[in-house]
Amino acid sequence: MTPATPQPESLSRFILYLRATAFWLVFVTTTLVSAVLVVFMFPLSLSARQAFVNGYVHFILWWLRVTCRLDHRIRGLEHIPPEACIVFSKHQSTWETFALQIIFPPQIWVAKRELLWIPFFGWALALMKPVALNRGSGRAAVEQLTRQGKARLAEGLWVILFPEGTRVAPGKRGRYKIGGAVLAEQSGYPIIPVAHNAGEYWPRRSFIKRPGTIEVRIGPAIDPVGKSAQEILREASEWIESTMAEITTLKD
Repeated sequence: MTPATPQPESLSRFILYLRATAFWLVFVTTTLVSAVLVVFMFPLSLSARQAFVNGYVHFILWWLRVTCRLDHRIRGLEHIPPEACIVFSKHQSTWETFALQIIFPPQIWVAKRELLWIPFFGWALALMKPVALNRGSGRAAVEQLTRQGKARLAEGLWVILFPEGTRVAPGKRGRYKIGGAVLAEQSGYPIIPVAHNAGEYWPRRSFIKRPGTIEVRIGPAIDPVGKSAQEILREASEWIESTMAEITTLKD
């Protein structure tokens, strides 16, 4: 049997561009349509809007598998308890902003206030009850996160945030901010740490998506009772970064 002839690098890259183009065309269109529909769903309950968004996210992740051959594998689902928690997730790409919505129970997100100003997308986001922070406000932002986060948790909604505050390239570590840990300290709700290597396949500002399988690891709940915010933050960041060292393939 004659072995398959390797494809030239230029041809392989061309195929990646074709796959990415197919993905982006549908992604942009369905995202815009879905955002408009969510805006018109304002008379409905939050749970109804979340159910619609979850269906949209399932479709996007399916389309990503079909076009870009990019899938994911989750380990640690047994660590997700039935009661509301605070999720600390690594932030490397756009992928996790979709996937986390269907991995965890009904939730709200901690987001930049500026995102709410984007026509349709931002309006739809506002209807999902986010904690929208002005990151330049310092202590006031932490106080807002604590106040609104406690209210959302009391409603049974999970609070998802990126403790590094922005996307960080694979193999790098950002500065972990204290706000989420203060929320845990003052509310008593546990933290669920999440590590993943999505940035290796869906890099920031990259048109092409690399085929493969994103590794997602969910850690055991971190009990904040009796701990300071600094201790909570250190425990969560150490778990995330040690797990990232295990699953990251792109090293410095």
